[in-house]
Amino acid sequence: MSVFSADPTLAPYLALILFGFLPSEIWRVLGVAISHGIDEDSELFRLVRSVATVLLVGVVVKIVALPSRELAAAPLWTRGAAFVVAAAAFFAFRRSVFAAVCAGEATLILAVWLLGR
Repeated sequence: MSVFSADPTLAPYLALILFGFLPSEIWRVLGVAISHGIDEDSELFRLVRSVATVLLVGVVVKIVALPSRELAAAPLWTRGAAFVVAAAAFFAFRRSVFAAVCAGEATLILAVWLLGR
């Protein structure tokens, strides 16, 4: 008898938890435990933060410049406008990545909706 015998529709969700969430969560918990005594103003911490920020910007620029699937249907100028709005929200809300993502996504959704695509 397997785990999926009762309800085979749960298999994708279980796979997502086992292979997507748990491996990532282990490293997050270890990072929090290890970083407890790190000084936020140290040079090493600034370097790590800078590298993480550059990687995030690189991924976002790749998504905006070379989109795939449904995002490719949105014109380049709408993706660029969403990027600019997201950057403005990032700085307006005290460097909040969450605010930037929400503002950029809302801008993109609104622009595509208004264009009717």
